[in-house]
Amino acid sequence: MSTRDKITLATLRSMKLDRRPISMLTAYDYPMAQIEEAAGIECILVGDSAAQVILGHNSTLPITVDFLVTLAAAVRRGAPTAYLVGDMPYMSYHVNHEEAIRNAGRFMAEAGCDCVKVEGDGRIAPTIEKMTAATIPVMAHLGLRPQAVHQIGGYRAQGRDAAAAERLVRDAKLLEAAGACAIVLEAVPAEPARQIAESTDLPVIGCGAGPFCDGHVLVLHDMMGLADGPPPKFVKQYADIRGAIRTAVDAYIEDIRSRKYPAAEHTYKMRAGEASVLADRAAGI
Repeated sequence: MSTRDKITLATLRSMKLDRRPISMLTAYDYPMAQIEEAAGIECILVGDSAAQVILGHNSTLPITVDFLVTLAAAVRRGAPTAYLVGDMPYMSYHVNHEEAIRNAGRFMAEAGCDCVKVEGDGRIAPTIEKMTAATIPVMAHLGLRPQAVHQIGGYRAQGRDAAAAERLVRDAKLLEAAGACAIVLEAVPAEPARQIAESTDLPVIGCGAGPFCDGHVLVLHDMMGLADGPPPKFVKQYADIRGAIRTAVDAYIEDIRSRKYPAAEHTYKMRAGEASVLADRAAGI
């Protein structure tokens, strides 16, 4: 069990003020949450990326509120002191403000999240304003927005020319004014990311957004080598867990086929004399 104080929004703001980088990773289950908590991670995102890395879809779009709320509740049990962010899935906050508040409220009340994350440019500001008024902290996601992948023409870095970068800076200001509690910048060059981070009191978390953000987040399966295929350009891979698991599974299959497993040390024994009684009874049947 962690002995640290609960990480709150005030903690993250203080870290930004003191220029202490904020660490953030995704998690989707209890044991991974336990590991991240024990390591001292500040923030955990229960991302809609679970649609791809857990369920095997080719985008984040099919995942549901019910599924993510269930995962978030498991992560909260594994990481009671981390700042927990629930990712709101596609179309769970777009239809109307009432539905956005209702769905976000489930992450807060049922899963114990500290805030929710929504994707969108400046046009999402009215929704963030309504959710914030309903006491729901909202982390705004700018730059590459996977839920808008069909609209933007694929998984492409955003803000690579001056005009697009200026729009990102302007959108960040609009979302801050609407009440956003933090900002995620995904696949954005370092220059606009730096402008945004230095022009706001909000914690700015980069995801492939250069070194000047207040913190950084990666998808756990990418940085641990669990994903199938190469990770995105901006990911540093810290382990080959997929390879380690494959090695273990190969060894297990070989032990089964060669009858090395289960061995005597893996087998329960009957009480003294009971095996003979059983054999006698079997012989008399």
